[in-house]
Amino acid sequence: MSELPNCPKCKSEYTYEDGSLLVCPECAHEWAPQAEIEVADAQKFIKDASGNVLADGDSVTVIKDLKVKGSSSAIKIGTKVKNIRLVDGDHNIDCHIDGFGAMKLKSEFVKKA
Repeated sequence: MSELPNCPKCKSEYTYEDGSLLVCPECAHEWAPQAEIEVADAQKFIKDASGNVLADGDSVTVIKDLKVKGSSSAIKIGTKVKNIRLVDGDHNIDCHIDGFGAMKLKSEFVKKA
């Protein structure tokens, strides 16, 4: 017998299949099991401004002057950033930029080097 996933809304373990949908009897939430897998797969890939998939340890180049909060200077276009780390959240790249220190960047402002 196959294990059905818990309800994504209330985390109940008493889900059941109803045709092509999964249903939670406790909160009446219905969802397609395939949609849940596609959403999880789509979130795993972080792409740069050109559409290239980024990975931990990649080097990227900044494609736009970026203002730095709390500083009067900015990160200039063409700045190369080495050894990035991908993280979840709004700013999905953790890195260290020479002259600025530890920074968080959005992937839409970089391209793979």
